[in-house]
Amino acid sequence: MNKYIFIRRLTGPSILLLLGIVALLHQAHLVHFSIFIPLLLILLGVLKLAERAVLASEPYPAIPYPYAGAAVPPPGTAVPVPGQEERSKDREGGIL
Repeated sequence: MNKYIFIRRLTGPSILLLLGIVALLHQAHLVHFSIFIPLLLILLGVLKLAERAVLASEPYPAIPYPYAGAAVPPPGTAVPVPGQEERSKDREGGIL
């Protein structure tokens, strides 16, 4: 698995873990619940720094054009537009 994707997948669970720890400490009357927002900002900042560090070391793989496995028509070949055949028949005097 790509390290970047791994860090992105850790964001949600780490926020829930932080919320649970702060709620547990709040129930034990050790901290106030208002400390959650500053800790959340610090956590998100650390995760974003980790994402940037991973992207700097190994860039996110680009998707090949147009996409993987697509058949690319040879140069100079017209690409058919869906419904074009019906319109061309109508212009030539065909039955509508």
